[in-house]
Amino acid sequence: MLLVGFMISTTGHFNSKTFTEQSQSLDHHFMNQHFKSIILQSTEASSMVEQEVIQSLWSGYGKIVRVSLENTSVASVVVKHVQLPTHKNHPRGWNTDVGHQRKVKSYKVESKWYDKYSAQSSARLPQCLALEQHEDEVLMVLEDLDEAGYHLRKGSLTWEEISFCLEWLAVFHASYLDKEPDGLWQVGTYWHLDTRPQELEVLDDARLREAAPLIDKKLNECAHKTFVHGDAKLANFCFGEDGQVAAVDFQYVGGGCGMKDVAYFIGSCLQEKDCERLEAQILDTYFDHLHSALKERHEALELEWRALYRVAWADFHRFLKGWSPSHWKINSYSERVTSEVIMNL
Repeated sequence: MLLVGFMISTTGHFNSKTFTEQSQSLDHHFMNQHFKSIILQSTEASSMVEQEVIQSLWSGYGKIVRVSLENTSVASVVVKHVQLPTHKNHPRGWNTDVGHQRKVKSYKVESKWYDKYSAQSSARLPQCLALEQHEDEVLMVLEDLDEAGYHLRKGSLTWEEISFCLEWLAVFHASYLDKEPDGLWQVGTYWHLDTRPQELEVLDDARLREAAPLIDKKLNECAHKTFVHGDAKLANFCFGEDGQVAAVDFQYVGGGCGMKDVAYFIGSCLQEKDCERLEAQILDTYFDHLHSALKERHEALELEWRALYRVAWADFHRFLKGWSPSHWKINSYSERVTSEVIMNL
C-alpha cells in the first residue's frame, strides 16, 4: 500500500537502510521512457533521478519511488508505479484470481480517485500531478508529502495525535457526505465481505461466519453514507511538526459508513485495554470534529453512526479471523464486541 516517506516494518520501526543501500537496490529500468517523459512534463523539470525505493507494493505489484528533480520549483515527487506481475506472490499464500482481480481493481479505483475526486477533499492528501496508463502499467505522480512538511511517521500516538487523525477522518467524511462513488468501490474498505469469499469460507467461528452477511447488510443499509478511506491504518498517516496530519493510499476508497474507518484506525494504533477504555472519548471526539466540519450538528447521522461503530468493529474482526487467525489484533475486546453485535442483529 502507498506509504509516502520511510518504510515502516511490521514491528513499527523505521527501515534502517541507508540512502546508498537503497539506491543500490533500485531497479534503474523500473520505468519506461514514456513514463519518465510524463514525470518531466508534469513537473516542468529538466531532468530526474530515481532517488530511493520507498516501498514495494503488496505482492509484487510494483514500487513507490521518490524521484529528485532538477531545474524546477518542486524538489521531488513520489511516483507510484504499478506493474501487474506475471507470478503472484502473496505473503500469506492468498494467490487466487479473486485476490488478483481485487488488486487490479484497486489500482483502477485509485486512479479514478485522483482523477475525479481527490480535489474535493478538505482533508490533506497528496496532490496528483499526473496519471498515466500504458499497457499493463499505471503511473501516478504525486506530491511528496515529506517536502510539504509531513515528514514524520509514528509507531505509536499520544491522545492529541489520535485526535488529529480522527479530525482528518471527520473532515474527509464530511467532504463526501451523500456523494455517489461512481468509479470507486461501491462499498469501500479492503475487507468488504463480497471481495473476501475465501477468508469467509475458512473462518472457523461458525457463529460469526453465519452472522457475517447480516453484519455487512446492517452497515451497507445505513441511511447516511459517505466515502470511506478504506485503509485508514496508522501507517498511512503522515505527521507534521505542528501536529497537522495528511493521509495517503486510496486504493480502497468507496461508499459506506464512516465508522468503518474510525474502528479500523483505532484498532491499528491502540492496544486492547485502551480501545475499550477510550471508546466513548474516541466517538465523542470524532463527532465533535465531524459536526465542526459540516458546520452544523447532524444529530440523525451521529445517532445512526454511533450505533454502527461496534458493528464496523465486528465486520473487520470477521475478516481478520478468516485471513490471519493468529493476528495480534484478535483479542478479548474484539470478541466481546462481536458477540454483542451478533446478539443484537
